[in-house]
Amino acid sequence: MPQVTDRPAVLLASRIAFSYPGMELFHDLTLRITAGVTLVRGGDGRGKTTLLNILGGSLPDATGALELNGVRLDSDGPAYRREVFHIDPRSEAYDQMTPPEFFEAMRARYPRFDARLLPALTEGLSLTPHLEKKLFMLSTGSKRKVYLAAAFAAHATLTLLDDPYASLDRASINVVARTLDAHADDTKEAWVVAMYETPDHIRLAATIDLGD
Repeated sequence: MPQVTDRPAVLLASRIAFSYPGMELFHDLTLRITAGVTLVRGGDGRGKTTLLNILGGSLPDATGALELNGVRLDSDGPAYRREVFHIDPRSEAYDQMTPPEFFEAMRARYPRFDARLLPALTEGLSLTPHLEKKLFMLSTGSKRKVYLAAAFAAHATLTLLDDPYASLDRASINVVARTLDAHADDTKEAWVVAMYETPDHIRLAATIDLGD
């Protein structure tokens, strides 16, 4: 699969280090992430989710420097995080909202949020029958679809997606793959996707391989 290497960096990560008790995951890790889709690939326990949390600025114990479009996490954390879309798929923070209420909250947070994309996304992801339900009432897969629809509409500078195919039906996986591939040509937005295997039909700007 062709890889794009001539784009300017959106995110620079320098000398990242992070350990859990008794296990070092990252030491002196340096990354240059461009616009388009970057895959973080690796087996269970290799740190895919942890790396997304570090890049999103939600693991304060990590050391190193993160700079997103010229904004450093250590000098202006709130400004850095405002440019990042990252929701843990297991989050219960929005459980009392319906999908439209959640989308409205995301529109208030992300100034480039394009609500015009939502009808096609909700239809393609089979969310239409669930729009009046609160998120805690949804299946794991449907809840993930709500977060994915918001991610695709948000137009954040950096979007972090953890295993976006998990718990999805085949038709929805195809929608996610097509939508991600459409972002392969982005020039200003970086998409970082963590998965066990390299996905088919998505053009990648780069792969960060954490091993098996």
